[in-house]
Amino acid sequence: MRYAYRRFGKRDGGLPLLCLQHFTGTLDNWDPAVVDRLAQDREIILFENAGVGRSGGHVPASVREMAERVLHFVDALSLPKFHILGFSLGGFLAQEIALAKPDLVGRLIISGSAPEGGEGAGMDRPELLAIYTDGEMPMNEKLKRLFFPAMPEGQAAATAFVERLEARSAERDLPAGPEVASAQLQAMIAWANWSGDVHQKLGRITQPVLVTNGDDDRMIPTQNSFVLAAGLPNATLIVYPNSGHGALFQYADTFVAHVREFLRGL
Repeated sequence: MRYAYRRFGKRDGGLPLLCLQHFTGTLDNWDPAVVDRLAQDREIILFENAGVGRSGGHVPASVREMAERVLHFVDALSLPKFHILGFSLGGFLAQEIALAKPDLVGRLIISGSAPEGGEGAGMDRPELLAIYTDGEMPMNEKLKRLFFPAMPEGQAAATAFVERLEARSAERDLPAGPEVASAQLQAMIAWANWSGDVHQKLGRITQPVLVTNGDDDRMIPTQNSFVLAAGLPNATLIVYPNSGHGALFQYADTFVAHVREFLRGL
């Protein structure tokens, strides 16, 4: 299997930060206002799972299989230990990796995400599907609508976010094809429909975890972040005001400061 990834930043700044992307997101969907600034402190590794962008193979059928692909990748890089930033779907994978290989994972940052069995975590509500499946709507317009609130402050942040994404001119990634959305969505629906003991599962994740979200996440309802924080034994919860799924991008400066403090010296 061939995986696309980007690796950059300060090599001697502590454990590397492995970044796991959102639903249909590619390497180009990582906001430089977040990852470039975090790279001033430590090495950053942006990973693209199987079947997405320039990575080979097919999109795995389940979250667990996606997490297994990540573990294959970090084994190929011979990473002895790392922190994880998991955004949205990436937060699902972060939990699975922490459970499967706890000795590999230092700390977790989980943003805009949910535990397995989380209500609404499948993102298959009609108002969302209408946006996902709109073939006429440009991807960046979809991101504006899904990640940011409709209020002027939110839309101004959305425009700034899209401009930052579009600023990259070299070595751009390939966009995710329609088969990516379908396969990932089915995996997320299965994750949301799990009927096991949520708190028992979360209680087995012993690493320190920073949980963040906006106060009105329309994609993965914010209540899931409260469930994560309540169930994880060593969690800190930060909810950003007047924001949604893309709160980490809307409040990029603040989010980076919070992550830096959380990972300071590690």
